[in-house]
Amino acid sequence: MTQVRTARFGLGQIVRHREQAFSGVIVDVDPTYSGPLALTRPVQADQPFYRVFAVGPEGGFIVYAAENVLEHDPEVEPLSRADEAQWFSVDAMGRHAPRSQRLQ
Repeated sequence: MTQVRTARFGLGQIVRHREQAFSGVIVDVDPTYSGPLALTRPVQADQPFYRVFAVGPEGGFIVYAAENVLEHDPEVEPLSRADEAQWFSVDAMGRHAPRSQRLQ
């Protein structure tokens, strides 16, 4: 029997990484691991994986992270419409992507 998992986080939700010092916003969700086959460390591939747009001292960057290393970040306020427009392209369905990427 196939187990159906529901993603814990949704597009546009602010999360923080449990092991690394960054917070960011969810911009994409994969139902299971879809990254490169050559991994530097073992990963539990049968869980949702997220592309998280994080902002650091050098600017924005994308992180591909497993659900089990992310948690909701209650200390960060949701993005305002002005911030959203500055950092993201948002389509009519509410999907977010970094401004440098086009939504299809």
